Amino acid sequence: MSLRMLVLAKQVPDTRNVGKDAMKADGTVNRAALPAIFNPEDLNALEQALQLKENNPGSTIQLLTMGPPRAADIIREGLFRGADGGVLLTDRAFAGADTLATSYALSCAIRKMDGFDIIIGGRQAIDGDTAQVGPQVAEKLGIAQITYAEEILDVSNGEITVKRRLERGVEVVRAKLPVLITVNGTADECRPRNAKLLQRFKHARTVSEQQSSDNDYIALYNDRPELNLTEWNTKDVDAKLEDCGLSGSPTKVKKIENVVFQAKESKRMGASDLEIEDLVIELITNHTIG
Repeated sequence: MSLRMLVLAKQVPDTRNVGKDAMKADGTVNRAALPAIFNPEDLNALEQALQLKENNPGSTIQLLTMGPPRAADIIREGLFRGADGGVLLTDRAFAGADTLATSYALSCAIRKMDGFDIIIGGRQAIDGDTAQVGPQVAEKLGIAQITYAEEILDVSNGEITVKRRLERGVEVVRAKLPVLITVNGTADECRPRNAKLLQRFKHARTVSEQQSSDNDYIALYNDRPELNLTEWNTKDVDAKLEDCGLSGSPTKVKKIENVVFQAKESKRMGASDLEIEDLVIELITNHTIG
């Protein structure tokens, strides 16, 4: 059976490079100060959607992401791997959103996109680690949800069968479509970019990106409409401003504290097998490992 699938993906700051400027005074993340990456578990979710597309001819995959204009990179990354299109939800009114305001904005956009059999996203984003957005979106849309998914086993007769990886075991569950699924990082890793798709979509841009570009690509975008990435704001999705961004976010950061780890001791090693063996013995002796 052909499926209409939507992947919820987020561009997140690379938490491996967090410095003293990572947070603003108001408690929100200073995204401009950190490198941006595709949220890892959202890539796992994308791979699950791509596998379903391969096994169900005629299926399509759209991506939905919310963020600043540069978050269009997420849609391009999805296109390079096999997605069919996507929507960037961007507006200053969305800034500072907590999980409640984020799920509200996403649900407004999904209602406008309309008609998905499967909505799939990562279990959680590395910049928040709440695992709340997916379930909240499902609740707002009034559809079934399956969390902690590791593998989609079957989709047939209007039902989906999913293996979940829980803290103390595994279970297999079944739900009727439409359904929202959140995927664990233990699921299959996402495939790399496809060279042909990279060449095909490397110039895909939103309207804002086209307008800010120094190059004149008007003819290109007129001749190849698939390169025009959809960009929506609050008005486009009929979102209430009071429910978006900071104004729609009951979660408030009370205090921010920068923690800097400093090494008390250091040891310089060479590359000899003997030195490495001595280090392993030392780590086992003091119970650092083993």
